[in-house]
Amino acid sequence: MILSGCNKCSRRSFLTGALTSAMMLACGVLPVAAENAPLNFTGKEVLDRILSRARQGKWQLLPMSELMGKVACEFLGTPYKAFTLELSSRDEIVSVNLKCLDCVTFFETTLALSRLIKLGGTSAADLLKQIAFLRYYGGTAGDFSTRLHYTSGWFIDNQRKGVVRLLEDLPGAMPFSPKVNFMSTHPSAYPQLSDPQLVEKIKAREEALNRERLSYVPLAKLAGVEPFLQSGDIVGVCTRLSGLDIEHTGLVLRQGRGASSSVHFMDASSRKRNMKVVIEPGPLSRAFNWSSQLTGVVFARPLEPK
Repeated sequence: MILSGCNKCSRRSFLTGALTSAMMLACGVLPVAAENAPLNFTGKEVLDRILSRARQGKWQLLPMSELMGKVACEFLGTPYKAFTLELSSRDEIVSVNLKCLDCVTFFETTLALSRLIKLGGTSAADLLKQIAFLRYYGGTAGDFSTRLHYTSGWFIDNQRKGVVRLLEDLPGAMPFSPKVNFMSTHPSAYPQLSDPQLVEKIKAREEALNRERLSYVPLAKLAGVEPFLQSGDIVGVCTRLSGLDIEHTGLVLRQGRGASSSVHFMDASSRKRNMKVVIEPGPLSRAFNWSSQLTGVVFARPLEPK
């Protein structure tokens, strides 16, 4: 879930921030959030700018991969900020902040905006509906336990909802079995988990996720899969850190066309030299050398919304 061992992202760095603390102490019409779920939106001017460019360029007619790339590039330079979803220790608030992003809200917001454009959405309310559909189990927000905290769970749930397709047949792909328990074993790292009943709910979610199976591409095999990747493919970087599944997330960005094109990794980077959304230098296969704990990558491809 919350992956980020090096504070690489917020929901994930919530885990990792929690992990660090604990180790030192981590419009479409959709079936969306419960009617009474609190909502929070920041960044109207950003939304208006992106939707205006989308209308002028008729982005709704683009293939989903190309649309994802265009929307993602609209966020280049957006400041990195962790914990933007943690707006209350009591209520789960369905929120969007377009003025600052972490590694999860970057790819999730890009996907939500791309779906909104495809479906003709025009408002912040439409975007919040899309976010809720992506962010919560079954597309419905409830308490803290209904959020898809672990990235592997996000992938699985959104494949079941028809939002993405896991790329499990890439060359060199191997089985990946989540072994998560960080949240339930470190409840003091989460203000929301002061309630023992919520801890039990989270533990049940973890146990269910640990029975699932995905595929990942080991780091040493990444160069061989680059020809098969498209802009907008979602990247989940797997970790061997105990109790976690995926430590960082981002998107594939393919630049150029045909045989001369190149594949890059785009993310909301928490590195001190960045602290913003960037296109990492070099090919994607060389983008994950910042930790010896990393093992490989899970890829998921956004599908055309229906």
